[in-house]
Amino acid sequence: MTPSADRFAPAQPDSFPRPAAAPPPWLERFMAEAPRLKVPPFLRPPAGARAAAVLVLFGEGPHGPDVLLTQRAATLSKHAGQPAFPGGRIDPDDDGPVAAALREAHEEAGVRPSGCQVLATLPELYLSRSNYRVTPVAAWWREPSDISPGHPGEVAAVARVPLAELTDPGNRLNVRHPSGFAGPAFRVSGMLVWGFTAMLLTEILKLGGWDRPWDTSRIEDLPPEVIALAARG
Repeated sequence: MTPSADRFAPAQPDSFPRPAAAPPPWLERFMAEAPRLKVPPFLRPPAGARAAAVLVLFGEGPHGPDVLLTQRAATLSKHAGQPAFPGGRIDPDDDGPVAAALREAHEEAGVRPSGCQVLATLPELYLSRSNYRVTPVAAWWREPSDISPGHPGEVAAVARVPLAELTDPGNRLNVRHPSGFAGPAFRVSGMLVWGFTAMLLTEILKLGGWDRPWDTSRIEDLPPEVIALAARG
């Protein structure tokens, strides 16, 4: 299915996911394995961490299966310039992580919640720099809507990144922070995806059975401009 020309429409409470036809077969393994994601000790949230949620939105675009990513504005005080899944804190008015993830995707990228079919919620993960316990919410984009940055001061760009790009061994590497920590990264759609988002993407590819062998010995230092933005918080 290719993206539709549906126009952006404001979300209403009753427009949250409705029953629909089954997601495509390529998502079956992910749906079965996602709730059983094993969380390593350093990603287990401590007591007192604030609740947040992100939307892992799978679709089928012009270049095949894809996932939606945003790039945060360079002017932000935290996580400036970093690629990320749409998401944010769970507000008191949200009915849990699913509602929060869909709301944030609507606000940040123009995703209509009524076009999304929730597949699974993954175990909470700890985002230490902002002290959030993050629930990833996976969904199938059965009725794609037009997307664009919803908050220019918060979101610089949005992109549907093909899974084929993410799994291409030539687009994968490890990046090293000045602290000495090295973690997975992707060079896709003009973005360097690293940190929490890259770690989650790495696990998502494994859960779905899409992972391909790549040169895990490839390590590069984070670019100076990325380090400068990350140093803000």
